[in-house]
Amino acid sequence: MSHSAPEFYEQWPRQMHDMKARAPDIGKAFGPFFQGLMKEGALPIKQKELIAMAIGVALRCEPCIYTHVEKCIKAGATGAEIMEAAGVAVMMQGGPTYTYVPIVAAAVEHWEKKAATG
Repeated sequence: MSHSAPEFYEQWPRQMHDMKARAPDIGKAFGPFFQGLMKEGALPIKQKELIAMAIGVALRCEPCIYTHVEKCIKAGATGAEIMEAAGVAVMMQGGPTYTYVPIVAAAVEHWEKKAATG
């Protein structure tokens, strides 16, 4: 199984833009829902993003994994925290979820390299 984090992060914005152009009502409905929930509240954004990423792993949703790893990093999560949250998803879902952890690792590596090079 080959997963390219740089390729995903390069293509995703265009794919989402194209989808929103084709089906604008989906973005108009989902955007405020997402923004309303994924802000500071009883849980800090970092914790919410770790939960979202772990659910993405459990559901085996590659775009969810990639986008929420990015948001985890931007919210201050470390690679170790992200990988541990992925481990919790594996504990809850088992083997099929385990096979998606390399995607998490690839996304973390992508953002760690990006941070190291500025």
